[in-house]
Amino acid sequence: MEPLDALVADELATPVDPRVAALAAAIAQRHGAASRAVLFYGSCLRESQLDGLMLDFYLIVSDYRAAYPQRWLAAANRLIPPNVFPFAAGGLTAKYAVLSEADFARLASGATRGVSVWARFAQPARLAWSANAIARRRAIAAVAGAAPALLAAARPMLPDGIDRLDLWRQAFALTYAAELRAERKQRAASVVDADPARYAAFTAPALAAAGLGARIADGAVHLAPIGSEARAAGARLWARRRREGKALTLLRLAKASATFAGGIDYLAWKINRHAGTAIKIRPWQRRFPLLGALSLLPRLIGGGAVR
Repeated sequence: MEPLDALVADELATPVDPRVAALAAAIAQRHGAASRAVLFYGSCLRESQLDGLMLDFYLIVSDYRAAYPQRWLAAANRLIPPNVFPFAAGGLTAKYAVLSEADFARLASGATRGVSVWARFAQPARLAWSANAIARRRAIAAVAGAAPALLAAARPMLPDGIDRLDLWRQAFALTYAAELRAERKQRAASVVDADPARYAAFTAPALAAAGLGARIADGAVHLAPIGSEARAAGARLWARRRREGKALTLLRLAKASATFAGGIDYLAWKINRHAGTAIKIRPWQRRFPLLGALSLLPRLIGGGAVR
């Protein structure tokens, strides 16, 4: 096993709260034999008190048609992945996104411009449930592609010499800017600062897996120099990621209005929690959640709550 794969396997195998494991198993049961793995990720990983929080999961399935009795849900998941659903069990509430094994492996890798999946799984995660050893190995392999994808994509925007933790902070900052996000500007740095030893340990193997020549000494990373043309091409690519990523966020929001009951209340809760705002949802916005969510955007963007 490659060094990065070993690190990812150990991290994913870290035990979770028994209630989280039970919730993951219940999510898998909801989709029957199609379920392959359930990954627990996000800020709730760092919380010991889970009551009142919205936990984040990814459900990995063998095939969309097998995962849903309704064909339109399978088609929606295939066309604009992932589908997102609310879930509650055992006194905990959650949302989970659904991806096929093939889509998860692709979207967690450098094979896609979209940052959504590889940005999230370059961060810590737990394999809270798996169908069998084969599903577990496939989940590990997919997650192991995320950190190299992040660093390879970020490389043209980084200086040749950089502090080991700033490497990750700046890389995550690029991804946060490529989606419509409610988090504050410091959010990318706080992700790294919450577990600096983890990112220090991941640096060398992730750079090697990304094919980036680097020397690490005294906490600093010295990257193989790249030219101005490569940097300019990288800047153009990140500009494209920002345009496409924010448009894709709106498409996913539109789709979620059909799959996520109470989604607009969750949206308001998340924005208030991360951006320090005091948004209150009106009755008409609950009746027409897509229009309600879209009606919030100009004020949120203008006020800097969503960037």
